Amino acid sequence: MRLGGPVYGEQKDPDGWISAVKRTGYRTVWFPHVPDSSEDSVAPFVRAASAAGLVIAEVGAWSNPISPDAGERQKALDYCSERLAFAERVGARCCVNIAGSRGIKWASPHPDNLTPETFDLIVESVRTIIDAVKPTRTHYTLETAPWIFPDSADNYLRLIRAIDRKQFAVHLDPVNLINSPERCFFNAALLRECFAKLGPFIRSCHAKDILLSETLTVHLDEVRPGLGVLDYRVFLTELNKLDPDTPLMLEHLPSQEEYEKAAAHIRAVGSDLGLAL
Repeated sequence: MRLGGPVYGEQKDPDGWISAVKRTGYRTVWFPHVPDSSEDSVAPFVRAASAAGLVIAEVGAWSNPISPDAGERQKALDYCSERLAFAERVGARCCVNIAGSRGIKWASPHPDNLTPETFDLIVESVRTIIDAVKPTRTHYTLETAPWIFPDSADNYLRLIRAIDRKQFAVHLDPVNLINSPERCFFNAALLRECFAKLGPFIRSCHAKDILLSETLTVHLDEVRPGLGVLDYRVFLTELNKLDPDTPLMLEHLPSQEEYEKAAAHIRAVGSDLGLAL
């Protein structure tokens, strides 16, 4: 596995970007923001990453391809296709989005999100995106989520079978699957289930943590790795069984200092297990 996360500092040119990455100790990265998508802008960063031995983990396509608004939905489908094509160009392990939402906001809970009709919409949208690009070296993935498919390992398997495209794969964010006290208390079992069922399809993972508070009713908070209850010993042990280039990406923290603390915690757990990240 390869630990990665956001990179702070000057990133306007490949040398500055690589220097910033090296300061973090990360071995996998998100592709940096470039002035445009021309070959002259993109290719130098791709070459620099390769020369530095870095894996480009993900290209984000955050949007709502199942929006109830037809115009917004088409806009999202076009954007996802564009981002998947970009992931193919730069050799990213995956292009990642959530499935979307039947609500107005692109990532919001909605009563229709977990219906059979929405499942079918997700299948249709993913097929449309993949078929428009026909990638050969990257994959389109849906990040696991608490209130939209894929919300469990079994529902991810259902999507894989229904979508029926070789270039559809898994993006595992286990914290997003913890949406009940049972899953929180027994997250080690949840992790083992996810890797047992989805392991061959996993292209990238997110590294977060979660905490169940005493606030009524059920209140779950995302926190920095090491401050919650996610069983990182099990997470890293299972992740280590996959392709050694599989990214584990830190996210959602407010500062470079917080990312450094999160990385230090994960590396300490890994070191205790005899694993290099």
